[in-house]
Amino acid sequence: MERKYFIVFSTALIIILIDQITKFLIKTSFQLNQTLPIINNIFHLTYIHNFGAGFGILQHQRFILVFVSIIVVGFIFYYLDKIKEKERLLQLLIGFILGGTVGNLIDRIIYGYVIDFLDFRIWPVFNFADSFVTIGVIGLVIYFWRR
Repeated sequence: MERKYFIVFSTALIIILIDQITKFLIKTSFQLNQTLPIINNIFHLTYIHNFGAGFGILQHQRFILVFVSIIVVGFIFYYLDKIKEKERLLQLLIGFILGGTVGNLIDRIIYGYVIDFLDFRIWPVFNFADSFVTIGVIGLVIYFWRR
């Protein structure tokens, strides 16, 4: 297997594991809507069910969100052949997006919603999958902008 596939898939796998383990710990340790201040009024762990996408858009549009996730994953698989072996940062960023997308896709398929719990009080509650997708997308924008 080419090294680029190893980097993308191992990065994605690590992110999926981090995402699913943390969601499992929250789901089994918290009651729905329970919050635990870590830094009072700045950062809390708050267990919620998100039936939409980021910022609460597309509420209860599970089919559309699953479909979009599958399209993203399919595009990544298609695009992988076009990434050069030496483009390590690009491989890592693609792994971030793949791992985060699959992490939330697992939730949507199993539960019908996404488990969110990272609560900074000034931002909608989110999870690690959301974080990695966001970092990956911002990273890609910067990566291609600087080319």
